[in-house]
Amino acid sequence: MPAPTPRARTLAACGTLVTALLAVAALAPLPFSVAQPGVTANVLGEYKGRPVITVTGGADSKGGDSKGGDARSGDGASEGALLATTIAATAPETTVRLGDVLGGWFDTDRAVMPRDAVYPVGDDPEEIERHTTAQMEESQDVAVTAALRELGLSEDDVEVNLRLADVGGPSAGLLFALGIVDKLDGDDLTGGRRIAGTGTIDADGKVGPVGGVPLKTQAAKRDGATVFLVPEAECEAARAELPEGLRLVPVATLDGALDALEALREGGRVPSCRP
Repeated sequence: MPAPTPRARTLAACGTLVTALLAVAALAPLPFSVAQPGVTANVLGEYKGRPVITVTGGADSKGGDSKGGDARSGDGASEGALLATTIAATAPETTVRLGDVLGGWFDTDRAVMPRDAVYPVGDDPEEIERHTTAQMEESQDVAVTAALRELGLSEDDVEVNLRLADVGGPSAGLLFALGIVDKLDGDDLTGGRRIAGTGTIDADGKVGPVGGVPLKTQAAKRDGATVFLVPEAECEAARAELPEGLRLVPVATLDGALDALEALREGGRVPSCRP
């Protein structure tokens, strides 16, 4: 057998090095999290045995007495549901390797996200919980303000309590505001439909993007929703992995979301995420 040529020896050495590098890369921890569709919660009903929204006082915005009144919770005026959607990501201390990343890229039920985008305050579980809880509490306060402003009611005359255990972050703001309006206004916002959605909200009712929308649409479809309210800025992302039979409705404000829901109920023109 002839001796290997210098070129052959070089190629063999390079092949060995590449194999070793691939083995190291496959085992090395990577700065990513793998996310999947999370739970949904009907803000008009109960979550884990407790009403999500309870309203005391206010009567309604159509001329009723705004002082006193009984606490209202349960399913509000609607026979349908308003589903707040979430994603579930690997914990910050979980090691994510190359195989997990490749699997997430090719699996429509999972997504690979930079760990810093999922956990912007670091890797400490207690610090992360405090951060997401603070975001949720702020989101709830702002949602109450936005909903009452929409109805022309004063926070001095209406007490709203929001509870959504084990769910953090600000992305349920829009759904909280819609749920509060449903309970105070007396209208059936859903028209009997199961309507899901996501989006932050500010005190003036402006709806903002949240991320993870393709996974949230899958969670919505899984739990029976037929309509999904998506922040207008995230239409393109929502269309990317849209489940069949789920209708996207883009919204930019609380007022716009209420108009879109009215159009759905009345058979009017409903905004859409056009390609």
